[in-house]
This record gives sequence, structure tokens and C-alpha cells, in this order.
Amino acid sequence: MKPALLEVMRMNRICRMVLATCLGSFILVIFYFQSMLHPVMRRNPFGVDICCRKGSRSPLQELYNPIQLELSNTAVLHQMRRDQVTDTCRANSATSRKRRVLTPNDLKHLVVDEDHELIYCYVPKVACTNWKRLMMVLSGRGKYSDPMEIPANEAHVSANLKTLNQYSIPEINHRLKSYMKFLFVREPFERLVSAYRNKFTQKYNISFHKRYGTKIIKRQRKNATQEALRKGDDVKFEEFVAYLIDPHTQREEPFNEHWQTVYSLCHPCHIHYDLVGKYETLEEDSNYVLQLAGVGSYLKFPTYAKSTRTTDEMTTEFFQNISLEHQTQLYEVYKLDFLMFNYSVPSYLKLE
Repeated sequence: MKPALLEVMRMNRICRMVLATCLGSFILVIFYFQSMLHPVMRRNPFGVDICCRKGSRSPLQELYNPIQLELSNTAVLHQMRRDQVTDTCRANSATSRKRRVLTPNDLKHLVVDEDHELIYCYVPKVACTNWKRLMMVLSGRGKYSDPMEIPANEAHVSANLKTLNQYSIPEINHRLKSYMKFLFVREPFERLVSAYRNKFTQKYNISFHKRYGTKIIKRQRKNATQEALRKGDDVKFEEFVAYLIDPHTQREEPFNEHWQTVYSLCHPCHIHYDLVGKYETLEEDSNYVLQLAGVGSYLKFPTYAKSTRTTDEMTTEFFQNISLEHQTQLYEVYKLDFLMFNYSVPSYLKLE
């Protein structure tokens, strides 16, 4: 059975159990959009009003004001994902909304495509290299045609993409209201293990070894050798976890983007995302975004088999040596990501 279908079935069970809550969140979503998107043009099946623009239809119109009256299974699935985020933000408001106002610096992960009216919040270790490549094709005005011809390192050059923090406050507000906003998420601990493997087990990542590896070893390893303290290139996963849950770490500076929580990178309790794509249904969700943007007929998400991909089985192995206490503390750090994006507590965890 497809992951997306399994997710719909799971969400339907939740909605049947807490029907009043689901209906309440649906009303909240409607009122949010009515306050954000104006003037009123015509009502769509979701009860959301979208302002029309001249020429082709915008991605927001395609999403909330589809030409066909009957909603597709994909549209229903994404509505459920939006509701899940809204419900989680409301239920955990004391934690998720500690900051009432975002600053432009909080928007540096939101990549803007003016031509297709898209805003993409990139999350490292969730196919962000390929999505940055796609955004370069979409916003390049003919400079690029094949995303896979763009070298990976070029996709991460900040000057090649425009982010929302580069605009004025009025321009930021206009784009947040008018553009389709989307992000992609991944099972939080699988993403964490992927970040650890990439940044601490690959010999070429010297900058990460120097900046973070040496610090982690100094704090977490007893009787560390001088070579280990100098190079920082042999950090154990248990040491990495201990570093993440250490209160001193979180007081010292924000997490690096590769292991920062999604809700801290993309602020989904302050910014209403129209689409939440998932790594587990990456190709399907990505091509849905491209379809809504009106480019699906000639641009597809790059697909290729990545033999080094971090899997659920691999993640299970990494957590075998993590103590019960540390498992519980680590889950608390990433709890909102688990809840917000409908990921179950992993079966290998034995939480206190």
C-alpha cells in the first residue's frame, strides 16, 4: 500500500476519533486565509478566497480554487496535513509560539521564485539540494533547463537563489499572502542520523569536524586523545546525541541547520504553509507542486537511486546504543516535529 494512502487512512481514523477538533481546525484555517488573502474574488471548495491575477492561474488558485469541483485524493491529503500542523500549533501554543514576531533573519531559509509565485522553505537532509536545483531552473528565466546539470555545490551558493529575508517588510508581507508556500519534511530521527553520517563520518567534511567535532569530543569524551581533540573527525553517535541534549549547547547558540528542528527553521506556527511534502512520498509530492506551478508537463523532480541513503533500519541500528534517558531527552527536543508532521514514535524507542 502506498505511503500516501496509509497516511490518509491514519488521518481519517484520527479525525473520526476527534471530529470536533478536526472541524474546529478547519474553521481556523478558513478564517486564517480569509484574513490573509484579499480582495474576495470567488469562493472555492475549501472556503478560501484567492485573488485572481491577469494571465495564467497562480499556484494558490490551482490549489484552493481548482477548476474541477471534486477534490482529488491528493488535495484531500494535503488539507489533512495542513490541519495536522494547525492542530499541533494550537495544542502546543506555549512551546510553538514562544516568539510572537519573526524577524527577516528568520526567513533566510525561504527561497522565492517570483515568476511562478512560489516560496520554498528548505530543510537540510530532506532533498533540499534537488529542490534548490529546481528553484534555480524555475527562477533562472532560461539560464538552466535540466536541474541535474547543476552541480550540487552550485545549488548551495546563496547568491544563486533569492530568499525572503532579502526583501523589505511590505514586500515580505505581500509574498507571504500571495505566493504558494511549501516545505518538505522527514522522519525526525532518520533526518538526524542522515545529518550525523554526512557531517561526522565523511572525511572530507573538515569544517564540521573542526567547528563541531572538536567541541563535541571535548565536552562528551572522557580521556580524549590530543589528536581527537585537534581533528574532531571521529565523533560517535552517542556523543552527538549527548551534545544535542546538553542544556549548555542550546544556551550557547542555535543548532546548526542540518540538525535544527523543522519548526525552528521554517516557523510553521507563524507562517501558514500551503503544502507539506514528505520525504517518504518525495517524488509524488514534488511533482504535485510542479503541477500546481504550471510546469509539470515539462519539469519533473529528479529521480535516481541513492545507495547511501539513510533508512529506517539504519536509524534503528544507530539508536541501539543510546540510553533510555538520552532517548527520552532527545525525543523532547524533536517532539514538535514528530507531532506536527504526523510521525509516530519510533518502535525502537523505549521512552520513560
